Amino acid sequence: QVQLVESGGGLVQPGGSLRLSCAASGSNFRLNGMSWYRQVPGKQRDWVAGITSGGIVSYVDSVKGRFTISRDNAKNTVYLQMNSLKPEESAVYSCYTAVNGRPYWGQGTQVTVSS
Repeated sequence: QVQLVESGGGLVQPGGSLRLSCAASGSNFRLNGMSWYRQVPGKQRDWVAGITSGGIVSYVDSVKGRFTISRDNAKNTVYLQMNSLKPEESAVYSCYTAVNGRPYWGQGTQVTVSS
């Protein structure tokens, strides 16, 4: 019923920027909080940023001042603007939401920070 599709990942040099997008369908998007997570193979998936239905944002300490989460309800899309990227932030980035107690994840988009 709910589908999340990420895009915007790719290869970027250290210090560079990327903007990730997560397009949602199948739910009343404007009522849902949304989050971004990242995961490296063999390690746990870590929460990165969140935005409530009312637009209140939060971040893990390590990305504060560099990453910005936002949403465009008219486009049913949440974004993650990532600036000053570090090699250790290479990961698969996925978006997440919950609808009626059911978790939904996107397929993920690969971000590689390397020179």
